[in-house]
Amino acid sequence: MTRTIFPVALRKDKRFAKGVAAVLILPVLVLVLWAGSIGQVAGQDFGTVQKTQSEVVIEGGGESHGFRVELAATPSHRAQGLMYREALADSEGMLFLFDEVAPVVMWMKNTFISLDMLFVDESGKIVNIAHSTTPLSLTRIPSRYPVLAVLEIRGGLSRELGIKVGDRLRHEAFAHSAAK
Repeated sequence: MTRTIFPVALRKDKRFAKGVAAVLILPVLVLVLWAGSIGQVAGQDFGTVQKTQSEVVIEGGGESHGFRVELAATPSHRAQGLMYREALADSEGMLFLFDEVAPVVMWMKNTFISLDMLFVDESGKIVNIAHSTTPLSLTRIPSRYPVLAVLEIRGGLSRELGIKVGDRLRHEAFAHSAAK
């Protein structure tokens, strides 16, 4: 019976190679799993953000247009906004509600769809509209005036519906100033 005996140095090299392989494979595996989880988060809403639905009506020029909106009233929901969404129906939008009336700046970071941004003062009056914003742009979009809210709807929809500066939003957030 012939028995092959590997020299000690060769046996040590094999153990060393197995150790190196394990050390290299583990970080790669962790990186792959981490990257996969990022992809899942990017395509979904963040689980920690509670979605609150509401209704908004825009009135002006003898017309009224209703929208079912998500309220973005917390810092985390305002930070997320409509990021990573791939579509927005004509009857939907997002209403950003701020804690106080002040000039605001928006952007389109990680937002895949064009939006119209309607900047709304404390009485519910639209004071500025940013039409058909550029998806994924980091360009700052200022309100130009102090506002209490921003309504985001599908890009181009405000022109299609004839919504313009001076029209009014009806929503409970503006109820306290309806008499103005």
